[in-house]
Amino acid sequence: MNYISFLQLHDELSLLAVLVILLIYDIFAGEKALRYFQPVAIILFAVHTLLNCVPRDPFEVAGGMYQYVPMLTYVKTILNIGTIIIFLQAHHWLNSEESVIRRGEFYFLTLSTLLGMYFMMSAGHFLMFFIGIETASIPMATLVAFNKYNHKSAEAGAKYILTSVFASGISLFGISMIYGATGTLYFDDLATQLTAGPLQLMALVFFAVGLFFKISLVPFHLWTPDVYEGAPTSITSYLSVISKGSAVFVLFTIFVKVFGNMIDQWQTILYGIIVISITLANVFAIRQQNLKRFLAFSSISQAGYILLGVISGTAMGMSSLVYYILVYMFSNLAIFGVVSVIENRSGKITIRDYDGLYQTNPKLSVVMMLALFSLAGIPPFAGFFSKFFIFSAAIQQGFYVLVFIALLNTVISLYYYLLLVKAMFINKSDSPIITIKSDMPVKISLVICTLAIVVVGLISTIYEQISVFGFGI
Repeated sequence: MNYISFLQLHDELSLLAVLVILLIYDIFAGEKALRYFQPVAIILFAVHTLLNCVPRDPFEVAGGMYQYVPMLTYVKTILNIGTIIIFLQAHHWLNSEESVIRRGEFYFLTLSTLLGMYFMMSAGHFLMFFIGIETASIPMATLVAFNKYNHKSAEAGAKYILTSVFASGISLFGISMIYGATGTLYFDDLATQLTAGPLQLMALVFFAVGLFFKISLVPFHLWTPDVYEGAPTSITSYLSVISKGSAVFVLFTIFVKVFGNMIDQWQTILYGIIVISITLANVFAIRQQNLKRFLAFSSISQAGYILLGVISGTAMGMSSLVYYILVYMFSNLAIFGVVSVIENRSGKITIRDYDGLYQTNPKLSVVMMLALFSLAGIPPFAGFFSKFFIFSAAIQQGFYVLVFIALLNTVISLYYYLLLVKAMFINKSDSPIITIKSDMPVKISLVICTLAIVVVGLISTIYEQISVFGFGI
């Protein structure tokens, strides 16, 4: 094996370098130097993002176990930008008495999960995929339980790791069936050997179920509201956006590259999953009062919409999926940013607490409103265009009824998003949330998200650039 070829892993090596530098800094720096730990971490990671944002020619490493295609650069860059925004939003929380001692651990664990996602997305072999998904999952469980003296956080961490173990076990069982049926785990070899035999069909189901747990699709979603509620808000936003985005991309890649000959079977499975995920999540979202549980069911519903790109199995489906992840990231992080600010300063987290928020915090209310409108798909915000492209990809393949059901559910989602808007702008409160002055890093993150919500949908070159490598998997 030519070990020099590993030097081509620019993304992974530079991220690993950032991890090592921050680890050494956290261990050996003095008390005064540690005051600058957060800006140093954000700057280093931003440099890593800039150095790896230009697509390269496709290549393989380790005999095809690691495969690079230009589309991966776009997806990894999107996840990097989302991570930077989360770092900015976590500034106040990480400087609290409870978290400041373990501030370095937060960055190390977060970037470790991102490194696992890199390997998972670049996998050309099921062993590499499994190493990547476990590298991402185990540190994530630690992050969920980061507030170890908070019983809800500890409970959420236990639920997440147990669910993750079961999901990984189910996926691994499916992978073992694939190997038993074909004698190989290389994606390129499997593409011609999987022909929808009984054992292969069972392998598809077990493997898919494991990933459905990771994406929190109905009926494999029951862990999601409890984990979202119990985890620190910055971790919840990371779990909702970055983890989900990488998992959906991998699901599309493996379904098309590995199970391409079984498209009729997995499209049937996805059809049912999409319908029940969008519908049930919307119905349960209406009943929620806790905002983090509300956003949990919203994210389950949004995952159902994203799968419309997967079920198409086309280049347009891939392009619309990546574009949807980009828009969803900015919209969701804007909401979580506002929720995080208010929770950290006032401790309030229910929808009723937001009654009259516009009177005391007009800027936060407007940011929240724009993000909710984007998630609901109201024009001219970016969410409208992301839904348009994802629906178009499904219609292109003849899924007219499925798209019609999704459109009906968009109306339902608009109703419960407007409930929060109504609370902020119309409802009155005897004890409204106090006027909150956000930290500068949080202000920067919210400005970035708000501009993206308004502008990304109007700049057509963004989708066009993604579509250039639409089927580059």
